[in-house]
Amino acid sequence: MSRDNFSPDLASATPLANEEYLHLALNDGTRIPQLGLGVYKTPADETAEIVRHAAKTGYRMVDTASFYGNESGVGDALQDYPDLYAVTKLWATDMGRDATLRAFDESAKKLRHDPVDLYLIHWPMPKKDLYVETWKTLISLREEGRVTSIGVCNFEPEHLTRLIEETGVAPVLNQIELHPSFQQKELRAFNEAHDIRTEAWSPLGRGAGLDNEIVAGIARKHGKSAGQVVIRWHLDLGNIVIPKSANPKRIDENFDVFDFSLDEDDMAKIATLDRADGRTGPDPMTADF
Repeated sequence: MSRDNFSPDLASATPLANEEYLHLALNDGTRIPQLGLGVYKTPADETAEIVRHAAKTGYRMVDTASFYGNESGVGDALQDYPDLYAVTKLWATDMGRDATLRAFDESAKKLRHDPVDLYLIHWPMPKKDLYVETWKTLISLREEGRVTSIGVCNFEPEHLTRLIEETGVAPVLNQIELHPSFQQKELRAFNEAHDIRTEAWSPLGRGAGLDNEIVAGIARKHGKSAGQVVIRWHLDLGNIVIPKSANPKRIDENFDVFDFSLDEDDMAKIATLDRADGRTGPDPMTADF
């Protein structure tokens, strides 16, 4: 099936409130859906059906990774919904030119989505000092037309600065841990100053804080769930956001966020939830896999 054609199911999916608003421009001239489905820890044998459900709901992007072990399931769903924007990532143990090329070939084979829409370096792994060589390899893959856009995950300003200075190519986005308890304001500002989009992984903070009275109060005010408020917060900040769920009802709920927005008071209250110790995942400066 051509990627230029909608499948019947997707064509009849729930209409979007504002299709233009749901896409953001990237620094390479392409666009990316602002809200997508994450499939971290989604069981491999359930992934295809979950992604198909998300596509019917109205999602236009799916975010996977070689590390997740479910690229083949995503690939199965992409055969039915070839217009979905497909993102995958290079794992930390596959860095360096030759290993990157082998890993990309394996991911592309599983996804069966040519070209891959977005390919990301999953972690900088500064102790290995291979992220610049790896980035140059991603640039080559883009120049060869095998991937449309390239970016990174979990990169700090010093890593991004080195990429840009040594290659002249800035990532289209930096996918980082980001949620109300860990708002990464300085890194978001750095990304913006260098025309790099910020994408949030663990956008709901692994559920921590969803019962916070501030978020709960805002949810009551808008007649929404706490999770919907946090997703709306990301969208209103301009973040790309990929909430993960394997529950069809939760997948639908996470997408039902386009009939309200947060006001200045809401945003100011959520800003107070930021904590220096709010990180739940590894520190990119010391992570070693």
